[in-house]
Amino acid sequence: MPDTSRMQRERKTVQAMIRMCCKEHHSPEADLCPNCMNLSTYADRRLDSCPFGERKTNCTQCPIHCYTPEMRERIRLVMRYSGPKMIWRHPILAIRHLVDGLRKIPLAKKRRRKSAA
Repeated sequence: MPDTSRMQRERKTVQAMIRMCCKEHHSPEADLCPNCMNLSTYADRRLDSCPFGERKTNCTQCPIHCYTPEMRERIRLVMRYSGPKMIWRHPILAIRHLVDGLRKIPLAKKRRRKSAA
């Protein structure tokens, strides 16, 4: 899927949140710690495979939960910590993220089940 401006912005927002959380809790002087690097890579892959693309809303409102339960919990903790701080450290990204959350929730395409023939 081509990386549109909406997807680039989403990617940049998630990366900023992960960096902020990692710097405060795990690795203050260096780059991302291995666990946060793993989460960052995972989030990028999930965005790459998002079926909604440019029409996507925020992941918390998405009808498709593409994160594994473990990774969903990890990103939830990152967002819980970083979310309120984003307005001060990255105000434009934070406001755009809030506006993107106002988008209508896209309908998930119904999957056809293969008949047991």
